[in-house]
Amino acid sequence: MDGPATLRLERTFAAPPERVFAAWTAPEVLHRWFAAGPDWMSTVVEVDLRVGGRYRLTMRGPDTVEHSVVGEYLQVEPPHRLSYTWMWEESDGPGVGVRTVVTVEFLPAGPGTTVVLTQTGFTSADVRDLHGVGWQACLDNLEVRGLAAR
Repeated sequence: MDGPATLRLERTFAAPPERVFAAWTAPEVLHRWFAAGPDWMSTVVEVDLRVGGRYRLTMRGPDTVEHSVVGEYLQVEPPHRLSYTWMWEESDGPGVGVRTVVTVEFLPAGPGTTVVLTQTGFTSADVRDLHGVGWQACLDNLEVRGLAAR
């Protein structure tokens, strides 16, 4: 169900599903690309990749403020699908205290992979749109820092 509480993004990468899935789940690769802008950096990456396992991802912006997201894996189906809860640890700001669900599908697209990211449970279209901007930057970083870098 799409609507103001749902974000859906799609991007095709020039890498097979196994490699894109690994970039999304391997801490050493996540560390290279998971950040909300080209001038942001990932500072903490903790991944317990199993259903019921938890993760914590922290990124630092150019203002040196860190933002952490935590959650639990709901589905882990390599290299096809990943689903997890998402909640910001900060004490204030848009979307803080709201638990959403992120589902990422890794679909073969010729020699590449189309990533379909859906995030549900937003409380408003504004918060959804802010996350959309962050995810677009993350996807840009994935292409440049996560998949191109070896």
